[in-house]
Amino acid sequence: MIPNWNGREELAACLDSVLAQTVPVEIVVVENGSTDGSVDMVRSSYPSVTLLVQPVNLGFAGGVNVGIRYALHRGREFVVLLNNDAIVEPTWVEELTAVASGDACIGMVASRFVTIDGRRLDSTGECYSTWGLPFPRGRGEERLDAYDDAVVIFGASGGSTLYRSAMLRDVGLFDEDFFAYFEDVDLSWRAQLRGWKVRLAPRAIAYHRIGATSGRIPGFTTHQTLKNLGWVMVKNVPARFLPIVAPRLLLASSLTFARAVLRGQGATAVRAVAIALVKTPRKLRERRAIQRGRRISDATVRSLLTWDLPPGSTNLRRLRGVANRLGLRRR
Repeated sequence: MIPNWNGREELAACLDSVLAQTVPVEIVVVENGSTDGSVDMVRSSYPSVTLLVQPVNLGFAGGVNVGIRYALHRGREFVVLLNNDAIVEPTWVEELTAVASGDACIGMVASRFVTIDGRRLDSTGECYSTWGLPFPRGRGEERLDAYDDAVVIFGASGGSTLYRSAMLRDVGLFDEDFFAYFEDVDLSWRAQLRGWKVRLAPRAIAYHRIGATSGRIPGFTTHQTLKNLGWVMVKNVPARFLPIVAPRLLLASSLTFARAVLRGQGATAVRAVAIALVKTPRKLRERRAIQRGRRISDATVRSLLTWDLPPGSTNLRRLRGVANRLGLRRR
């Protein structure tokens, strides 16, 4: 299933690669309020594709939920999501379903996501650090097989992942308040807390144009990051770990806010924080249900976390170094 918003230029190549799969699939495009002729292109050039046309842009979360509900109604065992700016190897679906079929407790199977030129990794699964910062494992690394043996992962990117329908019925769909960014991390948290496994299928390979959609909207990444990061923590991080994660995330978010102001995106940042605060009571109610339904121990949660800053967190590492020198860091 492929969500699309004004991605006509990338969508054709994406559809061609999915049509070339070695196993039969039903291809569904959720048309998310495009105005670039995407609908006409799909209807005229890809008549076998199921097209679910939405009148407005529902965001990634809302758009894929439309497709997921369609798949669940059709009784599909698996739902596979793919970004419209990605293309896949012919065995992509075959490899994903082979891993999922090996264990009924596997709720998600992530692809090996590679940059569109095939030179670097984009993601081999999502991680969640004790700073409250999610990050794609392996992004930017040149050795493409670096994580092929590390198939147990915390989470899966919504851009190229298989989801078991039974898991989605158990934990719920994507949180549409997120709109875009980190909704896949939120879903990964909820699945893990309910005891579902998340795995990597290293031979399921997809190629991704990073930022092809979000780059069209100035300030989009800043807005979604400041709005959504706190919700991931509020909903999902067990109480035992909140004293560790919350102050660190507050510091990291404050730096993001300050950088936004310095780049002239102060109004965007303020709006994002305001929306996050207004909807936090709802997230706290959702938290109560999520934590009541938890099936894994604190020890298991601890093993899922990354106990360090994400790679590339240069400014935070500098701050941590200063704190270490001043003897302020907790040990």
